[in-house]
Amino acid sequence: MSRRTLLVATALLLAACAVQLPAAAAAPLGSLLESAARLDSWLVSTRRAFHAQPELVFEEHNTSAAIRQHLDELGIRYKFPIARTGIVAEIGQGQPVVVLRADIDALPILEETGFDYASRSPGRMHACGHDAHMTMLLGGAKLLKGMEAQLKGTVRLLFQPAEEGGAGGDLMVKEGALEGVKAAFGMHVWPMLPSGVVASRAGTIMSGAIQFEATLRGRGGHAAMPHLTADPVVASAAAVGALQALVARETSPFDSAVVSVTRLQAGEAFNVIPDEAKIGGTVRSNNDEGMARLRRRLEETVAGVAAAHGCTSEVSWLEESMPYYPPTVNDGEAYKFAMDVAGSLRDDPGLVTETEASMAGEDFSFIGRAVPSCFIFLGIRNETAGSVHGLHTPRFTLDEGVLKLGAALHAGLASQYLQRWHERQAGGAKEEL
Repeated sequence: MSRRTLLVATALLLAACAVQLPAAAAAPLGSLLESAARLDSWLVSTRRAFHAQPELVFEEHNTSAAIRQHLDELGIRYKFPIARTGIVAEIGQGQPVVVLRADIDALPILEETGFDYASRSPGRMHACGHDAHMTMLLGGAKLLKGMEAQLKGTVRLLFQPAEEGGAGGDLMVKEGALEGVKAAFGMHVWPMLPSGVVASRAGTIMSGAIQFEATLRGRGGHAAMPHLTADPVVASAAAVGALQALVARETSPFDSAVVSVTRLQAGEAFNVIPDEAKIGGTVRSNNDEGMARLRRRLEETVAGVAAAHGCTSEVSWLEESMPYYPPTVNDGEAYKFAMDVAGSLRDDPGLVTETEASMAGEDFSFIGRAVPSCFIFLGIRNETAGSVHGLHTPRFTLDEGVLKLGAALHAGLASQYLQRWHERQAGGAKEEL
């Protein structure tokens, strides 16, 4: 074999390693899960402490302080504040830089679980698993700090505020949290999947989302004489029905889209037709082009229906309270890499699978637009643990048995990414996965 042929063959072999984990690397990945299991009681107590003290969008002051205390105890350097209440921490040094991200805010929901560690802030609850996300990232940080001398680069930890409507991910990107970063990984607990299942997909995994409010103005009057009015209640009811056609008759069955009207407000008296009525809701699409079309057609449809009923209309896109979240799109190679690492953590390949996309929104999307990324679902559905309730519900319950898996997966993704990046550089391959 000529020297040139040997070099080419070596480069091809190293490139293949970006997708197929070498058998020799399986043992250290397996040991990560064993190490994470030894942290189990710490993970559970840490998550419960976070759960008891939920804080809303950009109000995560105590949460952020608690995270910083853990980082101080671990001797991990960090920058604070970023994105108002967020934290950027680092383990290791040099290139490349890989990001692990967790969101830290809670929801305005009154908890109904009855746990002794339930929310101590009435009307606020970690009902989306962000308490688990930051706990698993801290657990991963513990594991990575223990192997810091062997890390072949820098692991950057993003503790991100304001995922639930404040677009904290966008703000972190704008303030430089991804400077010099080669790739990023994030995960979300997912009650639709059995506990311990790790799932993702290449391409769009979560939809773009935006909220709207439409005001229809007419001419009110006595309910006994509707012929003398221009009734905005009837107009708004007609608009609700007409908007359903934007998905049912104007969107390809091969595309995913949602137009849901969730609010209808009008009048105060039973015998008075009001001057105006309001409807509101959410629009979702799996691509930017679809979102642009739905926004335009929603405005046109509401205006047309209002005019047909002798009313005027105005549509507001509520981006000050809930900015547009673009679709979350996974890089194909980052997805293959993440699923390979997840599969190598355990012996059962059936616990790693491809998932269907969700029409829920997620502001990891801003990170995914900036660097090659993969967002992962971690199953938590476990009837024995009572973990059967949906996200954003007052009875949402976490199967705490998955915390160690999440911590090990964070550590495995970061350490393996750094190692493989250097292997590819040594083989003359391009920088990306």
